[in-house]
Amino acid sequence: MKRVAVLTSGGDAPGMNAAIRAVVRAGIAKGWEMYGVRLGYKGLIEGRISQLGVRDVGGIMQRGGTVLGSARCLEFKTKEGQIQAIRSMNQLGIEALVVIGGNGSQTGANALRLNDFPVVGVASTIDNDLFGSDITIGVDTALNIALEAIDRLKTTASSHQRAFLLEVMGRDCGYLALMSAIAGGAEMVVIPEVETEPEEVVQAIWRAYEAGKAHAIIVVAEGAKYNANRLAAYCEEHQERLGFLLRATQLGHVQRGGNPGAFDRILATRLGAAAIDQIEKGEYGVLMGWIKNEATATPLEEVVAKKKPLDMKLYELAKVLDR
Repeated sequence: MKRVAVLTSGGDAPGMNAAIRAVVRAGIAKGWEMYGVRLGYKGLIEGRISQLGVRDVGGIMQRGGTVLGSARCLEFKTKEGQIQAIRSMNQLGIEALVVIGGNGSQTGANALRLNDFPVVGVASTIDNDLFGSDITIGVDTALNIALEAIDRLKTTASSHQRAFLLEVMGRDCGYLALMSAIAGGAEMVVIPEVETEPEEVVQAIWRAYEAGKAHAIIVVAEGAKYNANRLAAYCEEHQERLGFLLRATQLGHVQRGGNPGAFDRILATRLGAAAIDQIEKGEYGVLMGWIKNEATATPLEEVVAKKKPLDMKLYELAKVLDR
């Protein structure tokens, strides 16, 4: 009987619990013993591993966050930490590991691969910056949260003829900002991939008012050179010349919380089940991602070595639509 463990690592993403549920139940359906690792790689090193049954993962797919928990672990970055993690699994007879997470998590999975331990990754991060998946678990829910914020800000902005900055997460990737700006009809989007000066934002706001708009919404990615706070500070510093102030709203970790939507629950379920199929075939050292509308395996060495590019055609489209 095969024994397989699953862990979640890095930033939580809506849909992680659905992936855990799918991994566990798909494994049990094959007659395997399934185990859960608490607190990510930290728990793996400490041996915080326990067997999971069908009912242990019941009623979790609609919940945000991760029931297994996640924690930073600098020790796992060392060779000694990795060996201890493998030792913890060997002591329980665990033959393979499923790692649910983003870039850092899959870098850890690749480290286990380099130590000859069977591992399969599942693509999960709200940033959508992971090579090997067109869209990752959590992105759709996070995007809809940002979109709701834009819609709400537009209501009050129109009532008072004001301009607002909305900062969204995404680290150094502008995907969330760009897609929410397009879907929300923002007047401008500021992303890390394209350097934007404060005066360009000022001009966008003036264009909106000259066009007769009652509001101006600027969506800003947190990793942009001029984030929401810096742009707001610039306008405050030049208020006398500009004649207006910018009010900044930062969504922050609000985007990670809350219940996953239907898309993320289904995506997580399909990728989790696909990871188990991959283990059954004995094909390890890969990331299960969603490419061209199907679960696809990409070697972990490629995943950690390559950077996922942002589709700049969408940025050009956003510029066309913001008039």
